[in-house]
Amino acid sequence: MNNIFTNLINDENGFIVSAELILVATIAVLGLVVGLSEIAFNINNELEDVGAAFGSINQSFYVNGIHSAGKGCKAGSSYSDESDTCDSQYDIVGSGALPE
Repeated sequence: MNNIFTNLINDENGFIVSAELILVATIAVLGLVVGLSEIAFNINNELEDVGAAFGSINQSFYVNGIHSAGKGCKAGSSYSDESDTCDSQYDIVGSGALPE
């Protein structure tokens, strides 16, 4: 029994492998956090570009109608789009935490 206990205390098999795995896993997790943060930032930028593209669509239209000769009666439709507030790219700006 004493021999088994001595072998157990002196056994270091797997210690180096465990320490290396912890080090590699820590570096991998830190790399993933940085990578996912960059991905989230770039996705937000692309979605802002999509929103700006929708905001800059020209929505004006004109439909020719009919008119009566000499009487001044006209029928048709037209619309002119004007820019909305914050209708530009890079209008979303990050801010710090706001108090409640």
